[in-house]
Amino acid sequence: MDNHPKVGVGVIILNDNRVLLLKRKNAHGDGTWAFVGGHLEFGETPEECAKREVFEEIGLRIIKTKSVAFTNDLFRKEKKHYITIFVLTKYNKKKFKSGSQTKLRS
Repeated sequence: MDNHPKVGVGVIILNDNRVLLLKRKNAHGDGTWAFVGGHLEFGETPEECAKREVFEEIGLRIIKTKSVAFTNDLFRKEKKHYITIFVLTKYNKKKFKSGSQTKLRS
């Protein structure tokens, strides 16, 4: 087991009072629904990570973000330890639609 936790950022994207979720693939929790997000890179703030991950994963440029919560998760079976910082943003320039890889939840 790695003796150091990994730090991730989950981005809660509000769109028309709904939350955007993506289906995870090739990652921990493959096939489950989750917020956009990823690992914090060296020297990056959580807000910078949120902006980068949202652009990389869904091609949107977000501006205003706010850190709102964090979790400390230990997955003993997988021998992984994650600290996840959750960042909130709103995106109202267009309405998202649910699809096979995206879901909007009220």
